[in-house]
Amino acid sequence: MSHGQTPADGRSPLPNVRIVHLNHEIFQALAEGDLVAANTVAPVPLPAQFADPDWRPVWSMRSAQVEQDPACAGWVTGVIWDEQERIAVGRAGFHGLPDSSGMVEIGYEVDPAYRRRGYARAALEYLLRRAASEPQVKTVRVTISPDNSASYRLASHYGFVEVGEQWDDEDGLEIIYELPAN
Repeated sequence: MSHGQTPADGRSPLPNVRIVHLNHEIFQALAEGDLVAANTVAPVPLPAQFADPDWRPVWSMRSAQVEQDPACAGWVTGVIWDEQERIAVGRAGFHGLPDSSGMVEIGYEVDPAYRRRGYARAALEYLLRRAASEPQVKTVRVTISPDNSASYRLASHYGFVEVGEQWDDEDGLEIIYELPAN
């Protein structure tokens, strides 16, 4: 389904989004909470949510990843950019390059001001298309907290199936769901 079309199940049309990738300098500025410095070099304008203290650990982690392996920049967390409205509405991407078995893990978060408008679904579809287009990607994974019913409903709609669970030091218990990339 292309963006702007009404899905067969009657849902509203999805917003037209793309994931805008960031570089080490931007990740570092956001990790430090310096939105002005980040926006000086960012390819799209970043709103205040991107410098929120709750988002800084992700930026710090991505900064370290990209510093260690610059090739990660094209895979890891970027900006969910609404092409029509020309605004950043959240963040999404993979946790890193595909692993040795061809698995990538998806992560996304929509700014609370833009939730319930189809952005998470649009970002997920964008990332699933990207995964399917990469020959080295065999499996797509999402991990979801057991109490996050909205994310579970979204993932299950695309055929993700439970394959296990894990403990994340930051997020606690997570259920692991996977889907073949093609």
